[in-house]
Amino acid sequence: MTKQRASQLIKILWSSFAIGLVSLFIFFFGLANGWFGAMPSFEELENPNTNLASEIYSADGVVLGTFHIENRSNIHFKDLPPDLVNALLAIEDIRFTDHSGIDFRALFRVAWGVMTGNSKGGGSTLTQQLAKNLFPRDENLSKPQLVMRKFKEWITASRLERNYSKEEIMAMYLNTVAFGSQAFGIKSAALTFFGKSPDELTLDESALMAGVVNAPTWYSPVRNPERAQQRRNLVLKKMADYGFISQDQFEKTAQLPLDMSNFGLLDHNSGAATYFREFLRSELKDWAASHKKSDGTPYDIYKDGLKIYTTINSRMQRYAEEAVREHLGGELQPSFFKHWRGQPNAPFVFPPEDVKAEVEKIMSQAMRRSDRYRYLKQAGASSDSIALAFRTPVKMRVFSWKGPVDTIMTPMDSIRYYKFYLQSSLMSVDVKTGQVRAYVGGIDYRYFKYDHATQARRQVGSTFKPFLYTLAMQEGEYTPCYKVPNISYSVQLWDGTFWEPKNSSDERIGQEVTLKWALANSNNWISAYLIKRFPPESVIQMARKMGVVSPIDPVPAIALGTPEITLVEMVGAMNTFSNKGVFIKPYFVTRIEDKHGNLIERFVPEQSEALDEVTAYKMIQLMKGVVESGTGVRLRSKYDMRNPIAGKTGTTQNQSDGWFMGLTPEITTGVWTGAEDRAAHFRSIKLGQGANMALPIWALYMQKVYSDPVLNIRKDDFERPVTDAQIDFPCVESDDPSVGNSFISHEEDDF
Repeated sequence: MTKQRASQLIKILWSSFAIGLVSLFIFFFGLANGWFGAMPSFEELENPNTNLASEIYSADGVVLGTFHIENRSNIHFKDLPPDLVNALLAIEDIRFTDHSGIDFRALFRVAWGVMTGNSKGGGSTLTQQLAKNLFPRDENLSKPQLVMRKFKEWITASRLERNYSKEEIMAMYLNTVAFGSQAFGIKSAALTFFGKSPDELTLDESALMAGVVNAPTWYSPVRNPERAQQRRNLVLKKMADYGFISQDQFEKTAQLPLDMSNFGLLDHNSGAATYFREFLRSELKDWAASHKKSDGTPYDIYKDGLKIYTTINSRMQRYAEEAVREHLGGELQPSFFKHWRGQPNAPFVFPPEDVKAEVEKIMSQAMRRSDRYRYLKQAGASSDSIALAFRTPVKMRVFSWKGPVDTIMTPMDSIRYYKFYLQSSLMSVDVKTGQVRAYVGGIDYRYFKYDHATQARRQVGSTFKPFLYTLAMQEGEYTPCYKVPNISYSVQLWDGTFWEPKNSSDERIGQEVTLKWALANSNNWISAYLIKRFPPESVIQMARKMGVVSPIDPVPAIALGTPEITLVEMVGAMNTFSNKGVFIKPYFVTRIEDKHGNLIERFVPEQSEALDEVTAYKMIQLMKGVVESGTGVRLRSKYDMRNPIAGKTGTTQNQSDGWFMGLTPEITTGVWTGAEDRAAHFRSIKLGQGANMALPIWALYMQKVYSDPVLNIRKDDFERPVTDAQIDFPCVESDDPSVGNSFISHEEDDF
């Protein structure tokens, strides 16, 4: 070859190389500037558009749950345990701190593996994987499109490296990656798999989490535990190879079994305070619709990563749920099953001539309210087809207090099965602030969606009597020791007829009794005496001042508790007595912040003076008698609770509803228990009274609360008002059974 020919060839090669470089530069320049399709903008890189779950925090800083489409919450690098960071580097990207988003050594290794058929893993860096997570690929891409997409991810990765530090990229990656089991991001994953926050993860847990991200389903510790353990041990070996842990640590940790005992899906049906979270979801959807972000669009509780700080105390919430479970699951429900065993038409009580038609009516209504019926109806099924479907046995999982039961039964039989279960609700508020500390709306949200704490209006029975007695205490002549003859009283109605209630007890008939004794023993005759002097309209007005908003008919029978009122209203009203006459509307949220921690709104309770301090204190003295010697005496005799407690039991017609309202200087708590259908109930007052159905839950709950040193709830007496008026009412006359703790077993029947 001549020198001229060689010189021309060299020029051609250099020209080709230069053209190639220029073409490559133009290609990547065009990619970066969107010539070959949209690229993430600087603003999108600064504020990636990920669906962030809104987190619900308890007052003591525990995450109760989330509202989410993707169960994803963000954390910062400082919240990551070193073992997790090292595990991820060891298994995914050991040169993460050295490259600038693209690891060319890894790419050459991949290319060589493809050519030789000896592939040893992928070449994507953590930054490239983050780019893919933040800006997901379209599905069903062709090979040319896939190659083009890969180049775009390179550019995005380089931009991410310029905009963020390595620590920020690591945290962003762990915030965006999917871990399986509906957990997105390490915060949700740690809570889902181990019931803890990321900074609490141990070495073996960190290695497992780092290993799972490669293939969440394939390496799922729940579905494929053996495969997951092998993957975890591979991560541990890599950590040892790279010097993150010692060989001894590797060998010891690799021997540990997988511990999934705290695994729990973070869905809307499980976890803590499920009824409260559903109530909150409904309230916050309305709030979000009327509150705008900086771009003018309304907030979305499922996507915007709000931080919702509630008044719930996680410990008290747990104690409340435990108390309901212990009493209903351990005592009351077994008694109910036994009570109805072998009885026809169980568990419904109707007159013999009406029972068949009424039971069929209840069952038909329940069928039409079921999800199965709605689905079939929407699918266009005929009435005959739907009826046949409800009579055809199918596999199903049903609730039991010992855990879910897999069985085969007809849908109609399952409806009847659930009609046997008693429900209960509990609400507990802080006396001074009105903040709701515990909220139980039912026995299991997965199976029973109806909320009996804020949705259900039930007859309140004798728990309504304190409103009537409050009017009496407001008048100067009446005190807890005021005596009234214990005889039958009648009240003339608007049509000229007379209303004359009955008592369930013959105790002290014809004698003079104090108002304290009368309220303690839920005496109906004395309530009739008072309603003759204070008309129903005045009683309703008093109830309104104390926060009751439910409709109430102005009839004398309200003196015995005919009104239907929600638990939240009753708890707010009774709290007025403990709070020296000031009504505070129970509230549930203290503040809401955006995903960056900026305050959006702070909430304060509604409050007003409902009655004077002396009247409130008189009512406390009256209601103490309920616990000292009245219908709530088993708090002393059975549960040995000797501290000052004011309370009121309530039992409605045919024992359909059992109530107990318990007041202490720091906490006011109300409990309701009954079946979904009012026709389903105990047939005896002994089993169906509020003192047996609701009071034990209050006692179990408060025992746990008092025993917890972290809560520091004292057993002090109620604070006396500062006044010159006579406020001590010991009612010491010798024939008054309200003196001392007689531990007489009292029963009540309000209608």
